[in-house]
Amino acid sequence: MERIRIEGEYIKLDSLLKFASLTGSGGEAKAVIADGLVAVNGEVCTMRGRKIRPGDTVSFCGEELLVEA
Repeated sequence: MERIRIEGEYIKLDSLLKFASLTGSGGEAKAVIADGLVAVNGEVCTMRGRKIRPGDTVSFCGEELLVEA
């Protein structure tokens, strides 16, 4: 599990995927989220603007991220 440190209260899901280099662009992040390929805290999430806060986990393509403050 990779730990990702963010500044501020939250980061949007699509921005997190791009920030963590799991997708090459925001457009690609939007597409994989819309296709139901991303899970937040173990549940599939199709909302690209979902607010990801410290303590949340995000899974995509065999990678798991733990968000920290």
